Amino acid sequence: MTRRPLGTDGCLPPVLRMGMADLAYRLATHGRPLPVVFVFAFGGRAPSLDAVRARVAERAHRIPALRYRIAPDRPGFRRVDRIAVEQHVHEVWLPEDADDAEAGRLMLTLPVNPDSRPRWDVWLVHGPTGGYSLCYRSDHTVQDGVGAAHTARALLADHPEGGPAAYRAARPTARGLVGALGDAVGGFRAPTPKPAIDGASSGRITLCRTLTPLARLRAIGRVHGGTVNDVYLTALSHAVHTWHMKATGTPHPPLPVAVPMSVRGPGEECAPGNRMVTARLLLPCDEPSPRVAFARVVAATSHLRASRRRDAVRLLLSATPRALGARLGTRMVNGDVVAGPASSVNFGAALVHQGAASRSAAVFSGLAAGIRFLTTLTSQHDAACLTVVHDETLASADELPDLWLAALLELERA
Repeated sequence: MTRRPLGTDGCLPPVLRMGMADLAYRLATHGRPLPVVFVFAFGGRAPSLDAVRARVAERAHRIPALRYRIAPDRPGFRRVDRIAVEQHVHEVWLPEDADDAEAGRLMLTLPVNPDSRPRWDVWLVHGPTGGYSLCYRSDHTVQDGVGAAHTARALLADHPEGGPAAYRAARPTARGLVGALGDAVGGFRAPTPKPAIDGASSGRITLCRTLTPLARLRAIGRVHGGTVNDVYLTALSHAVHTWHMKATGTPHPPLPVAVPMSVRGPGEECAPGNRMVTARLLLPCDEPSPRVAFARVVAATSHLRASRRRDAVRLLLSATPRALGARLGTRMVNGDVVAGPASSVNFGAALVHQGAASRSAAVFSGLAAGIRFLTTLTSQHDAACLTVVHDETLASADELPDLWLAALLELERA
C-alpha cells in the first residue's frame, strides 16, 4: 500500500520519532554529525548565490526532511517553523591547485549546522579554472543516500520529478530470514581480518574519485551476465586485490563489506529519517581472475535478491525493540566486522538547475564506528562516478580509482 506523503495535508507533526537506523547512527557517532553529501558538477558560468538562495527559499518549506532538527531531549526530530535560508545556503571558492575531488573533500570537513537548526545546507562551490559544483549536505542521522537524492532533486532541480526507484515490499523467503539472522549473529563474531584496511582510525579523512561512462558498465554486465552493481563490486574487488598485492606480494582474503539497500517506499521520498537496511557481502579479493571474481559476485548478489534479503532484514528489524535493534545495527556495521559500506545510487536523469545540466553526481558520507574506508557508485544520466572515502592513514588508497578503471578494462578484455 502506498503511504500518503508526509505533509500532504498541509501540516507536519511537531515531533517525529527516530527510527531504528536513525538511532543506530546516533549511537555510532555519539551524537556528532556524520555528513552525507551529494555533489553535482557543472561546467560554464555559475549562478549567483542570491539565485540559489531564491530557489531554496521557494522549495525548502515544502520538503519534510528539511523541516526537522534533532530533538535535544529525546531520540526524535522536532519541527522548525521557519527556515532562515541565509543560514543554510553558502558559497566558497576553491584554491588554484584544487583537483576535481576538492569540493567533496571540503564538504566532509566544513562544520555542520548546530543542533538548534536542521542539519542540512547547500553550497555553491566555485572551481579554480571555471566550472562549479552545487552540493547538498545533510546529517546521516536524519537522512540516507536515497533520501538525500530525492531531497536534492526536489530542492534544486528545475523539474523535480524522477529520482531513485521506490522500494516495493515483498514477502521474504526462509533463506532470506536465515541470512538476515546470520548477519545479526555475525556482528558479535571475532574481528574479521582485513589486512589492507585494518588499523587505528586517525579521525582525518579524505576522498578520491573517478568517472566512466555508464554505458560501459552496462555493456560489461551484458557480456558477463550481471548488473551494473555487479560490475562495480567486481572491479572494486579486483582493485583491492591488485592494491594489496602491490604493497605486500600476497593475496588479500575475501573482503567483507556492508551493502546498503533502500526500503524507502512510495510517498516517503523526502521524509526525514533513514529507510535502509544492510547485508554483509564478501568481495572475492583473493581471486586473481576478474572473470572468476565476477562469477562469484554475481552468485552472491543473485542469492541476496532471490532470497529477498532486503525484505527479510526489514521484517526482522520491525519485530525487534527499537533500542535493541539500534545497538544490533552498530554491531553489524563497524570496523571490526566489515571494511565499510559499498553502496550504489542511481540518481536518474541529470540534475538541471537554472537551465544548466550537471555533468556528474556523487553521493558519499563520512566515516564512523571504526570504519576507515567506504565506496559509492553514483549513476546520473550517462555518467558513473566511483568515490572512495578513506582514513588519511591509508595513504595509498588514492590508487584505487585508477585500479578500479584497470579492472574494468580487464573485464572488457576477458
